[in-house]
Amino acid sequence: MSSIFNGNIKISIFGESHGPTIGAVIDNIPAGEKIDFEKILVEMSRRAPGTNDTATSRTENDVPNIISGILNGYTTGAPICALIKNNDIKSDDYKSIANNIRPGHADYSSYIKYNGFNDPRGGGHLSGRLTASLTFCGAVCRQLLERRGIIIGAHIYSIFDICDTPFESTIPDDLLKSLSTNKFPLINESLKEKMIQKILLAKNDGDSTGGIIECAITHVPAGLGSPIFDGIENKIASLIFSIPGIKGIEFGAGFRSTTMTGSKHNDEFTINNGEISTVTNNHGGILGGISSGMPIVFRCAVKPTSSISKLQNTVDILSRKPAKLSVTGRHDPCIVPRAVPVVESIAAIALVDFFKEANLL
Repeated sequence: MSSIFNGNIKISIFGESHGPTIGAVIDNIPAGEKIDFEKILVEMSRRAPGTNDTATSRTENDVPNIISGILNGYTTGAPICALIKNNDIKSDDYKSIANNIRPGHADYSSYIKYNGFNDPRGGGHLSGRLTASLTFCGAVCRQLLERRGIIIGAHIYSIFDICDTPFESTIPDDLLKSLSTNKFPLINESLKEKMIQKILLAKNDGDSTGGIIECAITHVPAGLGSPIFDGIENKIASLIFSIPGIKGIEFGAGFRSTTMTGSKHNDEFTINNGEISTVTNNHGGILGGISSGMPIVFRCAVKPTSSISKLQNTVDILSRKPAKLSVTGRHDPCIVPRAVPVVESIAAIALVDFFKEANLL
């Protein structure tokens, strides 16, 4: 199974949802980078389960045990390895449905690919639980970027049909920093209760809901990335799909571009204080796969949580007969709020990779 990002930095994600430990290895991070463990814990807590009514009741501390690569608060140049224990496991929840293929999950496809030897408990290695490992990697990368002036922030762009205010062409640093300290980040905070009620309504009906996350990266220097296969969109998109539940991504104006004329979509250039920029940012900070110096902005679609208690039709994988399925156990009725810091982490990983390529690290 390939769970390795083999870029200018290298990341390996390991473990299973109901195994004893999950974790990550990050390689090719330069020596001498100061790493604040408390800042890592903040990012881990934003993603951690069991924090509110809209999240799973599974309770995990998600405190990474760093066993190599960081000494006395500084990177050593060796691979950084962190272990995260799974403390709140209830595998019995899956015994009654072990042979029933869960709709929306990778039960069937992984059963076929691994000849029935896949770990089905909570999705095994394909579980959203593994995003804790991604968040750790992103928390490390984020600190490298912050010292170089890069700021990353994301918010809940929508829950079902309730939409937040989108980012504008100019994005204040304070806004991104504020969003990155919030477990339910919104630009228009008056929408929070409406969104929570929408999630709880689905939960009470034995169902789930999805939404969209919008992420921005500011102060990115122009000239990072490459055309064709190694563009910024390519790398971010490739990494973003490592998050289970992501079903789509768009940059800048995205699909809205199809309803615009060229004259409306084109971002006209201007000079401010001797610096070239664009008046609008429909291109999302990327032109030809290369950063333009404007904020990099992208949105990703998060599907409704697949594990729902509402009765569904399925198939018993062993008997090959029709079956009925109601997924019990502990599951998020909406994974969007907890996915926000993971999306930010992916953005940080991608940017560090481009910084490494450009010898800016």
